[in-house]
Amino acid sequence: MDWTDLEQFRGIDLHDSFILGWRHLERHVIFELEASIWPESEHYMLPKPGEYTCYRRATLAFQNIIECVGLPPMDSAPKCEDTSGEVDFGNFDSLKILSTGFECSGDFGTIYVKGGELSFEVHTQPVLSR
Repeated sequence: MDWTDLEQFRGIDLHDSFILGWRHLERHVIFELEASIWPESEHYMLPKPGEYTCYRRATLAFQNIIECVGLPPMDSAPKCEDTSGEVDFGNFDSLKILSTGFECSGDFGTIYVKGGELSFEVHTQPVLSR
């Protein structure tokens, strides 16, 4: 199953969302995002001038996992810099729900998460600048 089939991602475009960073705690993998949000989402707000959609901070987390394989340290992952000088780690290419867990890929590489649950939370404050 693909992430686009999940109700919690209605109106969210992970391909257009920016990965700001991540951390791997003992039983959790947490990605901080600048999420691309579209009118179908309850979290949508009118875009700021010059932007074509709404961007808001969000957290995508794999919780209560058994194992995570393939996640590089942030300091060794490829970075992108926009014209304003802000740095991110690119976008997600895929997020698949497997019978054994999850497979997630992006500019950082491909990770395999065994077990656990997937959560996605949009923060209440809009992104102030990008």
